[in-house]
Amino acid sequence: MSFSDRPKHFGLAFVMMLVCTSMRAQTDEATLQDVVVTGTRNETDVRHLPMTVTVIDHKKLTEQFQPSVLPTVMQHTPGLFTTSRGLLGYGVNAGAGTLKIRGVGGGAQLLVLIDGQPQYAGLMAHPIPDVYQTMMTEKVEVLRGPASLLYGSNAMAGVLNIVTRQMNEEGVKTDVQVQGGSYGSLQTSATNRLKVGKFSSILGAQYQRTDGHRQNSQFEQLDGFAKLGYAFTPHLKVLGDLDISHFNTSNPGTVETPLLDNDFKITRGLASVSLNNSFDRTSGSLRAYLDWGHHNIDDGYSPGGTPRTARYKHNDYIGGVTWYQSAQLFPGNRTTVGLDWQHFGGSAWNEDRITRAKTYLTKDEDGNVVEKQHADEVAGYVDFRQDIVSWLTLDAGLRVDHHSVIGTELVPQGGLSFHLTETADVKALVSKGFRNPTIREMYMFPPATTDLKPERMMSYELSFTQRFCGRGHFGANLFYIKGENLITTTRIDGKPRNVNTGDFKNWGLELEGDCQIDKHWSLNANYSFLHMDTPIEGAPEGKLYVGANYHCGKWAVAAGLQNISGLYITTGDNAEKENYTLLNANVSYKVVPAVTLFVRGENILAEQYQTYAGYPMPKATFMAGIKASF
Repeated sequence: MSFSDRPKHFGLAFVMMLVCTSMRAQTDEATLQDVVVTGTRNETDVRHLPMTVTVIDHKKLTEQFQPSVLPTVMQHTPGLFTTSRGLLGYGVNAGAGTLKIRGVGGGAQLLVLIDGQPQYAGLMAHPIPDVYQTMMTEKVEVLRGPASLLYGSNAMAGVLNIVTRQMNEEGVKTDVQVQGGSYGSLQTSATNRLKVGKFSSILGAQYQRTDGHRQNSQFEQLDGFAKLGYAFTPHLKVLGDLDISHFNTSNPGTVETPLLDNDFKITRGLASVSLNNSFDRTSGSLRAYLDWGHHNIDDGYSPGGTPRTARYKHNDYIGGVTWYQSAQLFPGNRTTVGLDWQHFGGSAWNEDRITRAKTYLTKDEDGNVVEKQHADEVAGYVDFRQDIVSWLTLDAGLRVDHHSVIGTELVPQGGLSFHLTETADVKALVSKGFRNPTIREMYMFPPATTDLKPERMMSYELSFTQRFCGRGHFGANLFYIKGENLITTTRIDGKPRNVNTGDFKNWGLELEGDCQIDKHWSLNANYSFLHMDTPIEGAPEGKLYVGANYHCGKWAVAAGLQNISGLYITTGDNAEKENYTLLNANVSYKVVPAVTLFVRGENILAEQYQTYAGYPMPKATFMAGIKASF
C-alpha cells in the first residue's frame, strides 16, 4: 500500500468505526468509563479531562504474548510511532527505540513514566525502551500532546505512563511464560502476586535472547522487578518498588557501512518509596525515587579497520521527590497542587582498554573538563477542574518550573469538556510543552553549548468521543502544534555547535474505535494522518491499524494489520520514505484452565521494510510457547 493510498486508509478506518457505531448504538443502557491517572495525577474519569488519553489494559498487552509493551502500545495508539531494528531489543544506538507522538519526540521530547516516576538517562535524557516490559505492567496510559503542566521538561510531546501490576484480592497468583522461535530467540518470564491482609507483593523476572536476523545483531537481557505494599489503614498505604535490567547487545551498523564490535553493556535501575493517601474528598502521594544507569560501550570499527583502544563509559542518575494532593473543595470541583524536585547528572569518560586511564568528557560552564556534571530542577503547579454546569467542565492550570542552569519556565494549560449526552463528549484543549537542554547538549562533546534555551511548543486540539455501554467507543480529534527553539547542530567558524534554530508546524487527524460484536468477535481500529511542514525522521504521514479477536471455547485467535505510509527514514534534499504493511497474528489453545499453548507470527507477509535508514527489519518470524497461570 503506497502513500497515495491514504484516502483508502481513512475510508477503511472510518467505515469500520461507523459499523461499530451502528451495531451498538441501539443497545446502550449505561456508560462505562476508563479511569486514568496520567492526565491529572489522581484517579479520574477520562471524560472530565480535556486532553486525549489512550489506555491499553493488561488484557490487550498480554493477548499478543509480547515481552515488551511498545509493539502493542504503538498498534493501539494513533499518532504514536516507535522505530526498531530487529526481532528483540532496541538498544541505545541512534534511531532504535525512538518514540514520537504526532511527529514530536526524538531523544528527549517524550517522557516515559513508570508509576508516575520519570524514567530516562540522566546525561542524555532519552528513554531506555528495553526496560518497558509486559511482565511488570498492569496498563499503559498514553497522553497524546503536551503534558508539561504536570510533568515538566521532556513531556513536550506527551507522556507514556506504565502503571505496574496490582494485587487487590486476597491470595496468591503466579504467571509463567516460555516461548522460542526464529533466529534462536528465547523469551521467558515469571510473575508472582501476593496479598495477605494488609501486605501485598509483586515479584517478576524475565530473560530473553536472540541471535538476531543480521550478523553481529545479537541481544540478551535479564530483568528483575519487585513491588511491596502495606496498608496501614484503608486510607493510608506505603509502596516500595525496585526494577533492575541488564542487557547486552550488538549494533551491526547499516547495510552500507557495517560495524564490528559495536557492543553495548547496559545496566539500568530504578527504585522508589511512596506514601499514598485516599479519602472521600482528597487523595495524594509523596514519593522519593532514584533512577540510575551504567553504560559500557565499544563504538566498534569498520571491517578491515583497527579496533578502538578505548571504550566509552558513563554513570548517570536522576533522584527526586514528588508530592501532590488533590481535593474536592466544593461540589463539582477537583483541585490538584503539587511540588517536584529532581537532581540529575553523571559522569562520562573514555577508558583505555589496557591502562584503564580515564579521559573525562564532561565540561563546566567555562569549558574546563570536569569529572561530573549535574543540574537541579524544582517546580510547583496547580490544576483546577470545575463542573460549570452538568454539561460543561473547565480545566485550567499553571506550572512554574525552575532549572538551575536554564532559568524559569511558565507552563499554562486550559481546556473545556462539553458533555453532549451521557455517552458523548466534545473537548477543546490549549497546552504548552517544553524541554530543557540536556547535560549532553550543554556540556558534552564538541557541539556542546552552555547558553541554550528550552525547546517550546504550543498545541491546539479539538476532539469528539462516543461510548457504547462498555462495548466499544469511537473517537476523533484534530490537532495543530507549533514548535520553536528546537536545538539543532550547525557549524559556526568551522566548528559544530548546538543552537536554538529549529522550528516546525504539524497538524493532523486521529481516529480510533473498537467494538464487541458478540461473545466471540471483537474489532478495533485506529488511523492517524500527520502533515509536517518540515519533514521529521521517524515520523510517518499515515498510520493505520486494524485488529480482530476471536474467542470460542478453548481457542483464541488475534490478528492485526498495520500499514505505515510516508515514513521519513531520511530528510533533506534526498529524503527517503518507507511504505509497508505488516500482518501479525497469534493462535492460542487452553489445554486446561491454567495452561495455554500459543503460536504467534510477525510480518507474516514477509514485507521488506525499515524504520531507520540502513537497518532492514526481519521478514516473517514465528514463536511458539506455553503460558501457565495458577
